[in-house]
Amino acid sequence: MKVGLFTALFANLSFDEVIRRIKPLGIRTVELGTGNYPGDPHIKLDWLSSAAKLKEFQQKLSDQGIAISALSCHGNPLHPNKRLAEAHAETSRRTILLAEKLGVGTVIDFSGCPGDSENSKFPNWSPTPWPPDYLEIQKWQWEKKVIPYWTKCAKFAQDHGVRVAIEMHPGFVVYNPETMLKLREAAGPAVGCNFDPSHMFWQGIDPCAAIRKLGESVFHCHAKDTKIYTVNTMVNGVLDAKPYSDEKNRAFLFRTVGYGHGREFWTDMVSTLQMVGYDDALSIEHEDSLMSVEEGLTKAANFLNEIVIREKLKAMWWA
Repeated sequence: MKVGLFTALFANLSFDEVIRRIKPLGIRTVELGTGNYPGDPHIKLDWLSSAAKLKEFQQKLSDQGIAISALSCHGNPLHPNKRLAEAHAETSRRTILLAEKLGVGTVIDFSGCPGDSENSKFPNWSPTPWPPDYLEIQKWQWEKKVIPYWTKCAKFAQDHGVRVAIEMHPGFVVYNPETMLKLREAAGPAVGCNFDPSHMFWQGIDPCAAIRKLGESVFHCHAKDTKIYTVNTMVNGVLDAKPYSDEKNRAFLFRTVGYGHGREFWTDMVSTLQMVGYDDALSIEHEDSLMSVEEGLTKAANFLNEIVIREKLKAMWWA
């Protein structure tokens, strides 16, 4: 296993500067965003039509000893706004083609969320069985929108030698292991998950138990923590629509690894990932509003590198 970085946090820097900053931290693997929700100018879908640009970029990676763990195009290809949905789906399609050309095996996306009918303007996410209208909405969404789109997308990805890793996130139809495996069963083995423990914590899900359930469907992994503030959840629960900038009053905050859960958890998570056959990147995603990018990234990289090195030494000892 190796420590990586989702470079969206350095969107204002050149790729050369990103490399200069991450190499002293022992990071040699990057996840690059291609569009939709994550802004990341370090790689362009327009390069699909430029063999010379792709070759130049690949040479730069090789010269610096940097590998790409995944391309990310987190979006909502099921959005009821057809223009937006088509734009997100096209970004996803072109990202798969770019991954194929670069020899990158994994593309990360969201599952998306439709509206409640063909006439909707906005997504409708209602993970509750009552009132009974919500069950009808869910049934319509999965049968008419979710399964048809993702079955087609999975085949396209598989035809191009790429897997699609869905990041489970509330607000989209795939938000927990059960819905992830439901989609995988319908769309096939080219669809798996980008496992982000931060989205599990605030739903009350044990990430290690979730990894055991997901097994071989874990295609990629984010390294991001969550701090639950019980002084607030005891009053209002974990569902929280307050802005992330309202740190004092929120039920939870995304934190740098180690600032929500300690070394014992993260060591166990790395070990559990190894148990299910995952031995790839732990891609740091910095969304900690209480730390600067530099501080959060440095702390996360040092914390994770120590755990990864220790686990490797254990494996060598027992071998």
